[in-house]
Amino acid sequence: MRFLCLLLLLLGIIHPSFAMPVRIKDLTNVDGVRGNDLVGYGLVVGLNGSGDSLRNAPFTEEIMAGLLERLGVNVTDEAFRPKNVAAVIVTATLPPFARTGSQIDVNVAAIGDAKSLLGGTLVMTPLNAADGEIYAVAQGAVLAGGVEASGAAASVVQGVPTTGMIPSGARIEREVAFDFSQMTNLRLALRNPDFTTAARVEAAINQKLGRGLAEMIDSGTIAIDLTSQGRLNPARMMGQIENIVVEPETAARVVIDHKSGTIVMGKDVRISRVAVSQGNLSLQVRETPVVSQPNPFAPGETVVVPRTEAAITQEPGIGFAEVTGESSLSDVVAGLNALGVRPRDMIDILKTIHAAGALHAEFVVN
Repeated sequence: MRFLCLLLLLLGIIHPSFAMPVRIKDLTNVDGVRGNDLVGYGLVVGLNGSGDSLRNAPFTEEIMAGLLERLGVNVTDEAFRPKNVAAVIVTATLPPFARTGSQIDVNVAAIGDAKSLLGGTLVMTPLNAADGEIYAVAQGAVLAGGVEASGAAASVVQGVPTTGMIPSGARIEREVAFDFSQMTNLRLALRNPDFTTAARVEAAINQKLGRGLAEMIDSGTIAIDLTSQGRLNPARMMGQIENIVVEPETAARVVIDHKSGTIVMGKDVRISRVAVSQGNLSLQVRETPVVSQPNPFAPGETVVVPRTEAAITQEPGIGFAEVTGESSLSDVVAGLNALGVRPRDMIDILKTIHAAGALHAEFVVN
Protein backbone atom coordinates (compact mmCIF):
# COMPACT_ATOMS: atom_id res chain seq x y z
CA MET A 1 0.00 0.00 0.00
CA ARG A 2 2.86 2.35 0.82
CA PHE A 3 4.46 1.66 -2.60
CA LEU A 4 1.15 2.22 -4.36
CA CYS A 5 0.67 5.58 -2.67
CA LEU A 6 4.22 6.56 -3.58
CA LEU A 7 3.57 5.71 -7.21
CA LEU A 8 0.35 7.73 -7.31
CA LEU A 9 2.15 10.65 -5.65
CA LEU A 10 4.90 10.56 -8.26
CA LEU A 11 2.39 10.26 -11.07
CA GLY A 12 0.68 13.42 -9.90
CA ILE A 13 3.82 15.51 -10.26
CA ILE A 14 4.24 16.89 -13.77
CA HIS A 15 7.60 18.46 -14.51
CA PRO A 16 7.46 21.15 -17.19
CA SER A 17 10.12 20.82 -19.92
CA PHE A 18 11.27 23.47 -22.34
CA ALA A 19 13.03 22.94 -25.66
CA MET A 20 16.34 24.71 -26.08
CA PRO A 21 16.94 26.94 -29.12
CA VAL A 22 19.09 25.27 -31.78
CA ARG A 23 21.04 26.80 -34.66
CA ILE A 24 19.63 26.24 -38.14
CA LYS A 25 22.97 24.70 -39.20
CA ASP A 26 22.36 21.92 -36.66
CA LEU A 27 18.83 21.24 -37.95
CA THR A 28 19.23 21.38 -41.72
CA ASN A 29 21.41 20.48 -44.67
CA VAL A 30 21.80 22.55 -47.82
CA ASP A 31 20.30 20.62 -50.70
CA GLY A 32 23.07 19.55 -53.10
CA VAL A 33 25.91 20.24 -50.67
CA ARG A 34 27.08 16.81 -49.54
CA GLY A 35 30.08 14.54 -49.40
CA ASN A 36 30.97 11.78 -51.86
CA ASP A 37 32.08 8.27 -50.89
CA LEU A 38 35.44 7.02 -52.13
CA VAL A 39 36.79 3.46 -52.18
CA GLY A 40 40.04 1.81 -53.21
CA TYR A 41 41.89 -1.52 -53.09
CA GLY A 42 45.37 -1.39 -51.67
CA LEU A 43 48.16 -3.14 -49.82
CA VAL A 44 49.49 -2.74 -46.28
CA VAL A 45 53.13 -3.70 -45.80
CA GLY A 46 55.51 -3.86 -42.85
CA LEU A 47 53.42 -6.19 -40.69
CA ASN A 48 55.22 -8.33 -38.12
CA GLY A 49 54.28 -11.71 -39.57
CA SER A 50 50.53 -11.02 -39.12
CA GLY A 51 49.68 -10.50 -42.79
CA ASP A 52 47.77 -12.63 -45.28
CA SER A 53 48.79 -16.21 -45.95
CA LEU A 54 49.23 -15.96 -49.69
CA ARG A 55 48.01 -19.49 -50.37
CA ASN A 56 44.62 -18.59 -48.84
CA ALA A 57 44.55 -15.05 -50.28
CA PRO A 58 45.82 -15.21 -53.88
CA PHE A 59 44.58 -11.68 -54.60
CA THR A 60 47.19 -10.38 -52.16
CA GLU A 61 49.92 -12.14 -54.13
CA GLU A 62 48.61 -10.68 -57.39
CA ILE A 63 48.57 -7.08 -56.21
CA MET A 64 51.98 -7.46 -54.54
CA ALA A 65 53.49 -8.93 -57.71
CA GLY A 66 51.96 -6.13 -59.80
CA LEU A 67 53.32 -3.49 -57.43
CA LEU A 68 56.83 -4.88 -57.52
CA GLU A 69 56.75 -5.21 -61.31
CA ARG A 70 55.81 -1.53 -61.64
CA LEU A 71 58.84 -0.77 -59.46
CA GLY A 72 61.05 -2.86 -61.73
CA VAL A 73 61.30 -6.01 -59.59
CA ASN A 74 60.44 -9.40 -61.10
CA VAL A 75 59.24 -12.11 -58.70
CA THR A 76 58.27 -15.75 -59.09
CA ASP A 77 55.76 -17.88 -57.19
CA GLU A 78 58.50 -19.99 -55.55
CA ALA A 79 60.44 -17.01 -54.19
CA PHE A 80 57.48 -14.82 -53.24
CA ARG A 81 55.89 -15.95 -49.95
CA PRO A 82 56.04 -12.98 -47.52
CA LYS A 83 53.85 -12.87 -44.39
CA ASN A 84 54.09 -9.16 -43.69
CA VAL A 85 51.63 -7.87 -46.33
CA ALA A 86 47.83 -7.68 -46.32
CA ALA A 87 45.24 -6.73 -48.92
CA VAL A 88 42.86 -4.03 -47.69
CA ILE A 89 39.84 -2.01 -48.73
CA VAL A 90 40.35 1.73 -48.22
CA THR A 91 37.32 4.02 -47.76
CA ALA A 92 36.97 7.78 -47.32
CA THR A 93 34.48 10.61 -47.77
CA LEU A 94 35.25 13.52 -50.06
CA PRO A 95 33.76 16.54 -48.25
CA PRO A 96 31.88 19.27 -50.12
CA PHE A 97 33.98 22.12 -51.52
CA ALA A 98 37.18 20.09 -51.02
CA ARG A 99 40.02 21.52 -53.08
CA THR A 100 42.98 19.89 -54.79
CA GLY A 101 45.87 19.35 -52.40
CA SER A 102 43.82 19.21 -49.20
CA GLN A 103 43.91 16.05 -47.08
CA ILE A 104 41.18 13.79 -45.70
CA ASP A 105 41.06 10.84 -43.28
CA VAL A 106 40.80 7.28 -44.59
CA ASN A 107 39.68 3.98 -43.06
CA VAL A 108 41.46 0.70 -43.78
CA ALA A 109 40.03 -2.84 -43.39
CA ALA A 110 41.66 -6.18 -44.19
CA ILE A 111 39.86 -8.46 -46.65
CA GLY A 112 42.13 -11.52 -46.37
CA ASP A 113 43.09 -13.68 -43.39
CA ALA A 114 45.53 -11.18 -41.86
CA LYS A 115 45.54 -11.28 -38.07
CA SER A 116 46.47 -7.64 -37.46
CA LEU A 117 47.28 -4.39 -39.29
CA LEU A 118 49.19 -3.02 -36.30
CA GLY A 119 52.38 -1.27 -37.38
CA GLY A 120 51.64 -1.53 -41.11
CA THR A 121 51.97 1.11 -43.81
CA LEU A 122 49.48 1.59 -46.62
CA VAL A 123 51.15 1.79 -50.03
CA MET A 124 49.93 4.43 -52.51
CA THR A 125 46.26 3.59 -53.20
CA PRO A 126 44.00 5.47 -55.66
CA LEU A 127 40.47 6.16 -54.37
CA ASN A 128 37.59 6.10 -56.84
CA ALA A 129 34.10 7.60 -56.65
CA ALA A 130 30.88 6.11 -58.06
CA ASP A 131 31.67 7.55 -61.50
CA GLY A 132 34.91 5.51 -61.67
CA GLU A 133 37.18 8.55 -61.58
CA ILE A 134 40.11 8.87 -59.16
CA TYR A 135 39.58 11.74 -56.73
CA ALA A 136 42.24 11.07 -54.08
CA VAL A 137 45.34 8.99 -53.38
CA ALA A 138 45.94 7.44 -49.93
CA GLN A 139 49.19 6.44 -48.26
CA GLY A 140 50.61 6.39 -44.76
CA ALA A 141 51.02 4.53 -41.46
CA VAL A 142 47.92 2.65 -40.27
CA LEU A 143 46.67 3.25 -36.73
CA ALA A 144 45.04 -0.07 -35.76
CA GLY A 145 42.37 -0.06 -33.06
CA GLY A 146 43.07 -3.40 -31.37
CA VAL A 147 45.68 -5.96 -30.39
CA GLU A 148 46.07 -9.70 -30.96
CA ALA A 149 48.37 -12.16 -29.22
CA SER A 150 48.60 -15.90 -29.73
CA GLY A 151 50.59 -18.90 -28.60
CA ALA A 152 50.81 -22.55 -29.54
CA ALA A 153 47.42 -23.50 -28.06
CA ALA A 154 45.55 -20.26 -27.32
CA SER A 155 45.08 -16.71 -28.54
CA VAL A 156 43.50 -13.52 -27.26
CA VAL A 157 42.08 -10.58 -29.22
CA GLN A 158 41.10 -7.17 -27.86
CA GLY A 159 39.28 -4.77 -30.14
CA VAL A 160 39.45 -5.20 -33.92
CA PRO A 161 43.11 -5.25 -35.01
CA THR A 162 42.18 -5.91 -38.66
CA THR A 163 40.78 -2.40 -39.13
CA GLY A 164 42.40 0.99 -38.70
CA MET A 165 42.57 4.54 -39.95
CA ILE A 166 45.07 7.03 -41.32
CA PRO A 167 44.47 10.62 -40.18
CA SER A 168 44.92 12.97 -43.16
CA GLY A 169 46.01 9.89 -45.07
CA ALA A 170 44.66 10.83 -48.51
CA ARG A 171 45.45 13.82 -50.68
CA ILE A 172 42.73 15.13 -53.01
CA GLU A 173 43.74 15.06 -56.68
CA ARG A 174 40.45 16.03 -58.35
CA GLU A 175 37.67 18.46 -57.40
CA VAL A 176 33.93 17.97 -57.83
CA ALA A 177 32.59 20.44 -60.39
CA PHE A 178 30.13 22.55 -58.38
CA ASP A 179 29.96 26.35 -58.49
CA PHE A 180 28.07 27.40 -55.37
CA SER A 181 28.52 31.12 -56.07
CA GLN A 182 26.30 30.97 -59.18
CA MET A 183 23.24 29.59 -57.41
CA THR A 184 20.16 31.83 -57.29
CA ASN A 185 18.01 29.55 -55.14
CA LEU A 186 18.88 27.42 -52.13
CA ARG A 187 16.89 24.73 -50.39
CA LEU A 188 17.31 23.80 -46.74
CA ALA A 189 16.42 20.17 -45.94
CA LEU A 190 15.39 19.42 -42.36
CA ARG A 191 17.13 16.36 -40.94
CA ASN A 192 13.94 15.51 -39.04
CA PRO A 193 11.03 16.75 -41.16
CA ASP A 194 8.32 18.49 -39.17
CA PHE A 195 5.80 21.11 -40.29
CA THR A 196 6.06 23.13 -37.07
CA THR A 197 9.84 23.25 -37.16
CA ALA A 198 9.85 24.17 -40.86
CA ALA A 199 7.42 27.02 -40.20
CA ARG A 200 9.58 28.32 -37.36
CA VAL A 201 12.71 28.20 -39.54
CA GLU A 202 10.90 30.15 -42.28
CA ALA A 203 9.66 32.77 -39.82
CA ALA A 204 13.06 33.16 -38.15
CA ILE A 205 14.88 33.68 -41.47
CA ASN A 206 12.33 36.21 -42.74
CA GLN A 207 12.36 38.09 -39.46
CA LYS A 208 16.15 38.24 -39.36
CA LEU A 209 17.03 38.88 -43.01
CA GLY A 210 13.92 40.26 -44.63
CA ARG A 211 10.43 39.05 -45.47
CA GLY A 212 10.04 37.03 -48.63
CA LEU A 213 13.50 35.53 -48.50
CA ALA A 214 12.43 32.11 -47.14
CA GLU A 215 9.39 30.01 -48.08
CA MET A 216 8.35 26.69 -46.56
CA ILE A 217 7.72 24.11 -49.31
CA ASP A 218 6.80 21.09 -47.17
CA SER A 219 7.60 19.57 -43.78
CA GLY A 220 11.23 19.03 -44.71
CA THR A 221 12.12 21.80 -47.18
CA ILE A 222 12.55 25.59 -46.93
CA ALA A 223 13.39 27.45 -50.14
CA ILE A 224 15.67 30.51 -50.07
CA ASP A 225 15.19 32.98 -52.97
CA LEU A 226 18.48 34.86 -53.35
CA THR A 227 16.99 37.21 -55.98
CA SER A 228 14.12 38.52 -53.86
CA GLN A 229 16.26 41.35 -52.47
CA GLY A 230 18.71 41.82 -55.31
CA ARG A 231 21.61 39.57 -56.23
CA LEU A 232 22.90 38.08 -52.98
CA ASN A 233 26.07 36.11 -52.43
CA PRO A 234 25.01 32.50 -51.57
CA ALA A 235 27.99 31.76 -49.31
CA ARG A 236 27.63 35.01 -47.37
CA MET A 237 23.87 34.48 -47.05
CA MET A 238 24.30 30.94 -45.71
CA GLY A 239 26.85 32.24 -43.20
CA GLN A 240 24.10 34.45 -41.76
CA ILE A 241 21.25 31.93 -42.00
CA GLU A 242 22.99 28.97 -40.35
CA ASN A 243 23.59 30.87 -37.08
CA ILE A 244 19.93 31.86 -36.59
CA VAL A 245 18.44 29.93 -33.66
CA VAL A 246 14.97 28.37 -33.58
CA GLU A 247 13.14 26.09 -31.17
CA PRO A 248 12.62 22.72 -32.92
CA GLU A 249 9.51 20.64 -32.44
CA THR A 250 9.90 16.88 -32.08
CA ALA A 251 7.36 14.10 -32.40
CA ALA A 252 6.47 12.06 -29.33
CA ARG A 253 8.57 8.91 -29.55
CA VAL A 254 9.66 6.05 -27.29
CA VAL A 255 12.70 4.03 -28.36
CA ILE A 256 13.52 0.73 -26.64
CA ASP A 257 16.66 -1.36 -27.10
CA HIS A 258 15.95 -4.90 -25.96
CA LYS A 259 19.62 -5.95 -26.01
CA SER A 260 20.81 -3.45 -23.43
CA GLY A 261 17.49 -2.67 -21.74
CA THR A 262 17.75 1.02 -22.69
CA ILE A 263 14.66 3.23 -22.79
CA VAL A 264 14.71 6.67 -24.42
CA MET A 265 11.61 8.85 -24.54
CA GLY A 266 10.64 12.26 -25.84
CA LYS A 267 9.34 15.03 -23.64
CA ASP A 268 5.91 15.12 -25.32
CA VAL A 269 4.97 11.50 -24.67
CA ARG A 270 1.61 11.22 -22.90
CA ILE A 271 -0.58 8.38 -21.69
CA SER A 272 -4.31 8.10 -21.14
CA ARG A 273 -5.89 6.94 -17.91
CA VAL A 274 -4.95 3.31 -17.32
CA ALA A 275 -4.41 0.84 -14.47
CA VAL A 276 -1.10 -1.06 -14.31
CA SER A 277 -0.18 -4.25 -12.46
CA GLN A 278 2.96 -6.31 -12.93
CA GLY A 279 4.36 -9.57 -11.54
CA ASN A 280 7.18 -11.92 -12.45
CA LEU A 281 7.36 -15.66 -12.98
CA SER A 282 10.72 -17.31 -12.24
CA LEU A 283 11.29 -20.73 -13.86
CA GLN A 284 14.19 -22.87 -12.63
CA VAL A 285 15.21 -26.22 -14.14
CA ARG A 286 18.16 -28.19 -12.73
CA GLU A 287 19.56 -31.45 -14.06
CA THR A 288 21.28 -33.78 -11.52
CA PRO A 289 21.80 -37.17 -13.25
CA VAL A 290 22.54 -40.20 -11.06
CA VAL A 291 24.92 -43.01 -12.04
CA SER A 292 23.59 -46.50 -11.18
CA GLN A 293 26.11 -49.37 -11.00
CA PRO A 294 25.50 -53.09 -10.36
CA ASN A 295 27.03 -54.86 -7.36
CA PRO A 296 30.54 -56.30 -7.78
CA PHE A 297 30.58 -59.47 -9.94
CA ALA A 298 26.81 -59.15 -10.46
CA PRO A 299 25.33 -59.20 -13.97
CA GLY A 300 24.26 -55.87 -15.41
CA GLU A 301 25.75 -52.64 -16.69
CA THR A 302 26.33 -49.12 -15.48
CA VAL A 303 23.60 -46.66 -16.54
CA VAL A 304 22.98 -42.93 -16.06
CA VAL A 305 19.54 -42.20 -14.63
CA PRO A 306 18.29 -38.68 -15.38
CA ARG A 307 16.91 -36.62 -12.53
CA THR A 308 15.34 -33.21 -13.13
CA GLU A 309 14.20 -30.65 -10.58
CA ALA A 310 11.82 -27.98 -11.89
CA ALA A 311 10.21 -25.14 -9.96
CA ILE A 312 8.16 -22.09 -10.81
CA THR A 313 8.17 -19.15 -8.43
CA GLN A 314 5.90 -16.14 -8.76
CA GLU A 315 7.40 -12.99 -7.35
CA PRO A 316 5.08 -10.47 -5.72
CA GLY A 317 3.79 -7.84 -8.16
CA ILE A 318 3.39 -4.13 -7.68
CA GLY A 319 -0.38 -4.33 -7.42
CA PHE A 320 -2.73 -2.14 -9.43
CA ALA A 321 -1.68 1.47 -9.85
CA GLU A 322 -3.96 3.93 -11.63
CA VAL A 323 -2.25 6.32 -13.99
CA THR A 324 -4.25 9.48 -14.57
CA GLY A 325 -4.63 11.08 -17.96
CA GLU A 326 -2.59 14.12 -16.95
CA SER A 327 0.56 12.08 -16.34
CA SER A 328 3.51 12.10 -18.71
CA LEU A 329 5.55 9.00 -19.40
CA SER A 330 8.46 10.39 -17.40
CA ASP A 331 6.21 10.50 -14.35
CA VAL A 332 5.23 6.86 -14.89
CA VAL A 333 8.85 5.76 -15.21
CA ALA A 334 9.79 7.75 -12.11
CA GLY A 335 7.05 5.99 -10.17
CA LEU A 336 8.12 2.55 -11.40
CA ASN A 337 11.73 3.36 -10.52
CA ALA A 338 10.61 4.22 -6.99
CA LEU A 339 8.99 0.79 -6.78
CA GLY A 340 12.21 -0.92 -7.81
CA VAL A 341 10.96 -2.19 -11.16
CA ARG A 342 13.83 -3.52 -13.24
CA PRO A 343 14.50 -2.02 -16.70
CA ARG A 344 13.36 -5.11 -18.62
CA ASP A 345 10.18 -5.31 -16.57
CA MET A 346 9.63 -1.62 -17.29
CA ILE A 347 9.98 -2.33 -21.02
CA ASP A 348 7.26 -4.99 -20.76
CA ILE A 349 5.00 -2.57 -18.91
CA LEU A 350 5.46 0.14 -21.54
CA LYS A 351 4.80 -2.34 -24.37
CA THR A 352 1.61 -3.45 -22.66
CA ILE A 353 0.44 0.13 -22.14
CA HIS A 354 1.09 0.79 -25.82
CA ALA A 355 -0.81 -2.36 -26.82
CA ALA A 356 -3.74 -1.14 -24.72
CA GLY A 357 -3.82 2.08 -26.78
CA ALA A 358 -3.02 4.28 -23.81
CA LEU A 359 0.49 5.31 -24.89
CA HIS A 360 0.27 8.23 -27.32
CA ALA A 361 3.64 8.17 -29.06
CA GLU A 362 5.55 6.44 -31.79
CA PHE A 363 6.83 3.19 -30.29
CA VAL A 364 10.17 1.98 -31.71
CA VAL A 365 11.67 -1.35 -30.58
CA ASN A 366 15.19 -2.30 -31.68
